Amino acid sequence: MKKNMGNTDRIIRFVVAIAIAMLYYSGIIQGTLAYVLLALGGIFVITSFVSFCPLYSLVGLNTCKIKN
Repeated sequence: MKKNMGNTDRIIRFVVAIAIAMLYYSGIIQGTLAYVLLALGGIFVITSFVSFCPLYSLVGLNTCKIKN
Protein backbone atom coordinates (compact mmCIF):
# COMPACT_ATOMS: atom_id res chain seq x y z
CA MET A 1 0.00 0.00 0.00
CA LYS A 2 1.27 3.41 -0.96
CA LYS A 3 0.75 6.15 1.63
CA ASN A 4 -1.86 8.68 0.63
CA MET A 5 -2.49 10.55 3.91
CA GLY A 6 -0.45 13.44 5.27
CA ASN A 7 0.32 14.10 8.92
CA THR A 8 -2.38 16.75 9.32
CA ASP A 9 -5.03 14.41 7.93
CA ARG A 10 -3.88 11.61 10.24
CA ILE A 11 -3.99 13.86 13.33
CA ILE A 12 -7.46 15.17 12.50
CA ARG A 13 -8.81 11.63 12.04
CA PHE A 14 -7.29 10.49 15.34
CA VAL A 15 -8.70 13.49 17.24
CA VAL A 16 -12.17 12.92 15.75
CA ALA A 17 -12.01 9.24 16.78
CA ILE A 18 -11.08 10.21 20.34
CA ALA A 19 -13.92 12.74 20.44
CA ILE A 20 -16.42 10.10 19.30
CA ALA A 21 -15.17 7.69 21.96
CA MET A 22 -15.47 10.36 24.67
CA LEU A 23 -19.02 11.23 23.59
CA TYR A 24 -19.97 7.55 23.72
CA TYR A 25 -18.44 6.83 27.11
CA SER A 26 -19.93 9.98 28.65
CA GLY A 27 -23.37 8.89 27.45
CA ILE A 28 -24.04 11.81 25.13
CA ILE A 29 -24.52 9.60 22.08
CA GLN A 30 -26.46 6.36 22.40
CA GLY A 31 -28.15 3.68 20.36
CA THR A 32 -27.64 3.02 16.68
CA LEU A 33 -26.01 6.39 16.06
CA ALA A 34 -23.40 5.59 18.70
CA TYR A 35 -22.51 2.27 17.08
CA VAL A 36 -22.26 3.80 13.62
CA LEU A 37 -20.02 6.60 14.91
CA LEU A 38 -17.87 4.14 16.88
CA ALA A 39 -17.36 2.07 13.74
CA LEU A 40 -16.41 5.23 11.84
CA GLY A 41 -14.02 6.19 14.63
CA GLY A 42 -12.43 2.75 14.48
CA ILE A 43 -11.93 3.12 10.75
CA PHE A 44 -10.39 6.55 11.34
CA VAL A 45 -7.92 5.12 13.86
CA ILE A 46 -6.90 2.24 11.60
CA THR A 47 -6.44 4.44 8.54
CA SER A 48 -4.48 7.03 10.53
CA PHE A 49 -2.05 4.37 11.79
CA VAL A 50 -1.41 2.85 8.36
CA SER A 51 -1.46 6.23 6.53
CA PHE A 52 -3.66 4.79 3.80
CA CYS A 53 -7.29 5.54 3.03
CA PRO A 54 -8.97 3.27 0.46
CA LEU A 55 -11.55 5.95 -0.31
CA TYR A 56 -8.78 8.40 -1.19
CA SER A 57 -7.32 5.93 -3.67
CA LEU A 58 -10.72 5.46 -5.32
CA VAL A 59 -11.16 9.18 -5.96
CA GLY A 60 -7.46 9.86 -6.61
CA LEU A 61 -6.89 12.09 -3.58
CA ASN A 62 -3.46 12.30 -1.95
CA THR A 63 -2.72 14.52 1.08
CA CYS A 64 0.79 13.14 1.60
CA LYS A 65 3.62 15.51 0.72
CA ILE A 66 5.88 14.33 -2.09
CA LYS A 67 9.55 13.93 -1.14
CA ASN A 68 12.16 14.76 -3.76
